[in-house]
This record gives sequence, C-alpha cells and structure tokens, in this order.
Amino acid sequence: MFNRNLIVLSISQIFSFTAAPITVFLSSIIASRMTDLKSLVTLPTALMIVGTSLGSIIASYMMSRTGRKFGFMFSTIITSSAALLASYAVSKNLFFYYCLSNLLIGIGFAFTAQYRFAAAESVSKKLIPTAISIILFSSMIGALIGPYVATLTKNFISTSVYSGSYIFLSLLTIIPFFLLFFYVNENNEIEKKVILNNNSRSYFTLISQPRFSQAIISSAIGYVTMSFLMTATPISMHLMDHISIGKTGFVIQMHIFGMFLPSLFTGNLIKKYGHSKIMYFGVIILMLCILINYVNQSFYNYLFGLIFLGIGWNFLFISGTSLLIISYKPEEKFKAQGFNDFFVFSTQATGALSAGFLLNIFGWQFINILCVPLLVIVIVTVYIAEIKEKNI
Repeated sequence: MFNRNLIVLSISQIFSFTAAPITVFLSSIIASRMTDLKSLVTLPTALMIVGTSLGSIIASYMMSRTGRKFGFMFSTIITSSAALLASYAVSKNLFFYYCLSNLLIGIGFAFTAQYRFAAAESVSKKLIPTAISIILFSSMIGALIGPYVATLTKNFISTSVYSGSYIFLSLLTIIPFFLLFFYVNENNEIEKKVILNNNSRSYFTLISQPRFSQAIISSAIGYVTMSFLMTATPISMHLMDHISIGKTGFVIQMHIFGMFLPSLFTGNLIKKYGHSKIMYFGVIILMLCILINYVNQSFYNYLFGLIFLGIGWNFLFISGTSLLIISYKPEEKFKAQGFNDFFVFSTQATGALSAGFLLNIFGWQFINILCVPLLVIVIVTVYIAEIKEKNI
C-alpha cells in the first residue's frame, strides 16, 4: 500500500497544505488593517480561491507536458515566493501586492490539490479511495500546523505584525521541494505517446458520461455547500449571535476535524459499500447538518452542525474524486482532472464569495435552506448514473 510516491506525497501535503489555512486565517485580519473599505477586506481570500480555480487548468496542462514531479516542485517555488511577497507587502502596508501574493498562493495550491490524483495513480485500482483518504488526512495535519505557526511567529519581525508569519509559511512550503526529489514520475515514454496520439474525448463527451458527471457534481456540490456554510458561520455566530470568538474558533477547529478525520476510514467504506452509497450517506449527513442549523442558533447547534458539515463534505469529496479517476481513459487524465478541479474550485469560490452577502440579506436559517436543492441534485445525479449503468 505505502509505496515511495505515496509516502512522499503524504508528507509533502502536510507542509504544502499549510498555505490554505494560514491564508484564510490571516488575510481578512491583515486586509482590514490595510484598507478602510470594508468591501475589500475579503478580497485577498477571494483572490486565493480564484487563483486556485484558474491555476487548476494551468497545473493540468503543465504536468501533461512536463510530468507531475516538475509541476509539483514548480508549485512549491510559486507558493514559497508568494509568501515572501506577502511578508513584504504586510511590512510595507502595500494592499495591491498583498492581494497579488494571495492570488499566487492560490495558483500554487491548485498544483498541490492534484497530489490526490498522483497518489491515486500510484496504487492499484481497489486502493484508490484509501490513497486519497491518506492525502486528505495529511491535509488535516497541515490545517492544524498552519494557524499555530502563524500565531506563534506573528511577532517575529517586531516592527510588523504577521510579516513573520509569512516568512515561516515560505519556509514550510519550500520543504516539499526537497522531498519531491524522491518522487518518481510515470513512464515518460508512455506519457509522450499519450500526448502524441491525442485520443482523448471532448469535454462534452466526458461530461455526458453518467459516472463522470456523478463524480464532478458530487465533489462540486459537496465543496460549495461546505464553503458556503463554513464561510458564513463566523459572521453569523460571532457578529450576529454574539457568541465569543473563542467558542467560534473552537467550532471552526472541530469542523476541520470533521472534514479530514473521517479520511481514516472513508476509503474503506467506499471499498465495502461503493461510491454511490457513500454519496447518499454524505447527502444525509449534510441534510442533518442543515436541520441542526435551522432548528436553533446556540453554540451546540453550530458545533454539531459544522462537524456534520465537515463529515458530509468528506464523504462526497473522497467518493467523487475516487470515482472520477476510474471514469476516464488514461490518455484523458490531465484533461479530465483539470476540468474537474476547475469546476469544483469555481463552485467553491461562488459559495465563499456569496456567503456573507446572502447571510446579511436573508439570515442564517434561509441560507441553510438554500443548500437543500443542491443536495437534491446530487441524489438525482447519482440515481440516474446508477440506472444508466444497469441498462448498459
């Protein structure tokens, strides 16, 4: 199970993933000090998400030409350099350069988001869900390390709060560069033949495949639901319901555990029960999250609602990703993976960017109800894919 590539990717993911939680944790706080316009406070975070979405296409194209090893190593340089740019921007109070650094961090993250595909390709077909689960579990470790290091080092440069946090982020994200020297690309001759033959189907043909559609829709809707409600939670919980910042932070931390801790067994559940059943179960858990959130807005409702939100996302995302990998031809992998990540992270961006606006207009209960039709789409898509497969 644990071959060299999977070990290298798992350890690299811990350090590479620290960029995402540190950016989410710090960017709004830092932006509020750089600009008096409240409408621009969330712009750096938004640009990171936009960068991830756009970068997914760049990452897939580059790695289809140069191989995964070069692409992954290149991304560590982008992210580490962007973190240094962010440190400089914070120290000089340069909002434009801080926004640019967040965009570049997002592009770098788009490359590392494909660790899960590389991990799946390094094991046999039946172990794909487990390999993806291992990568996501490594993400949890990175998600815990990142904000802790950022807080610990925020005063490293005494004249500029948080500038030191980005210096240490630069150090963390360059570590995988050296680890990836031990990563082994797939047979380059096979890769060249794939590119030269160019036998991949069109995007329309790929999307029309029931299992492919099932995979990307379950991942995308899982992500947009999670991003939408998670982004709105601190605003609703702390600013509107006046629950302490300490309790709010604890809820978000438990949500992160809910997102990644189930990865220890999600892969085995998929192997035992199949992708579709785990997707159905993920939808049920997310429906339970919505019900808990709707009934009341106490600390415990937020807590258990956000834990279930994380678990439901985990089930939909891992089952969707592992199903995607077995739903296309080998020569289509970069094309299919790039399209999948562009679609998934674009929906995530939509959820994150619209959360605060819709929450302020309609309130916490209504935005939870807005997620129900999306989950119904997952149920319908999975059901149609199951029926069409039986008729083949």
